[in-house]
Amino acid sequence: MKNYRAVIERSKDAYWAYIPDLEGVTGVGETVQEAKQSMLEGLSLQIELGNLSLCEFTIDYHFDVISLLNYFKGILTNAAFERLTGINQMQMSHYANGLKNPRKAQRQKIEKALHQLADELRSIHL
Repeated sequence: MKNYRAVIERSKDAYWAYIPDLEGVTGVGETVQEAKQSMLEGLSLQIELGNLSLCEFTIDYHFDVISLLNYFKGILTNAAFERLTGINQMQMSHYANGLKNPRKAQRQKIEKALHQLADELRSIHL
């Protein structure tokens, strides 16, 4: 199985999604979801054109912090991020609005907290 890294970034006007290892596989949209869908359509087109072999693959999404925080804005508030990460709400707001860029340690804290939340959610049964 092939694993591709997709990058999702926020520009001034839109979100961009692309796979650096696959030339021509890019997407753009007003939301992260639209950019991801556009990129996946580009990936499908490359497979249809025969530029990529049709094999099983996975995609790991790598977000910039602004895109990540805005993507989850409707699900996780800054207060929720504070509870998960220990990073105060004002700081999270600065990251989400692009006023400040988090240091590597802060980015790792955010990523670790989200992965722990995902693990906890996966263990729930109703």
